[in-house]
Amino acid sequence: MDDHAALRLRDVVVRRHGHDGAPLLLLDRVDWTVRAGEQWVVLGPNGAGKSTLLRLAAGGMQPSSGSVHVLGARVGRVDLRDLRERIGIVDAATARALRPSLTGHEVALTGIFGSVALQRRRLRPVHDERVRRALRLVGAESLADRRFEDASQGERQRLLLARALVGRGGDGPELLLLDEPAAGLDLPSRERLVGALAVSAAARPDLPTVTVTHHLEEIPPTTTHALLLRAGRVVDAGPVAATLRSDPVGACFGLPVDVARTSGRWRAQVSVDAWHLLDGAG
Repeated sequence: MDDHAALRLRDVVVRRHGHDGAPLLLLDRVDWTVRAGEQWVVLGPNGAGKSTLLRLAAGGMQPSSGSVHVLGARVGRVDLRDLRERIGIVDAATARALRPSLTGHEVALTGIFGSVALQRRRLRPVHDERVRRALRLVGAESLADRRFEDASQGERQRLLLARALVGRGGDGPELLLLDEPAAGLDLPSRERLVGALAVSAAARPDLPTVTVTHHLEEIPPTTTHALLLRAGRVVDAGPVAATLRSDPVGACFGLPVDVARTSGRWRAQVSVDAWHLLDGAG
């Protein structure tokens, strides 16, 4: 057992019932460990179980069987309020929950205590300085006074990243989780966000990070490890160079793909000869 792992899942199964009452198997016997200094990407098609995996990592749900340890604590036996303050999260649920009238600076301030509401009585001048550093780190200084509802989608994502990086402790969060952070972004916005992720990873190389995405093009060049999910099962997992190859990625998405890496960035495409297989694939 790795007692120093940021995340440790052992033989994890997650079952739920659908709207029609039929049983659903969301995750099936997943083993996974994330250690300090590792930057993971979790890839897989829709319905693969990626969001479920991230909810477990955030302590937001318990498995049907198996064990989940987050930052040394077993989920189900720890105060989730304390755990949330130690984890930085970027996801759509947080974006929806934040008050639209908050300024960019205030959005980032909510990350101090892992709450979507400003806890003004607990805030101190040192917190404002930490927020300014986080906004500067992700290239969002100019958004400090802009209302969240007036920011573009890409600008909101960078503000959410700054919020996640602030964290409770002086050194920021102990674990960073990102659920499809580039979803819905156009090319310039995506590249600004990927750049911000790379800069933040370089600034905190010890910070264990998990990024969930559908697209290899959204993977930051600082990524060290990859986990491939399909239908709730791990197809492959390990160092990124060994995992993000054509055969494992093709098996993950159920299509023959060519995976290439250029200047530290990945891409995947289906060969012209295999285009006919796309009919009904998604």
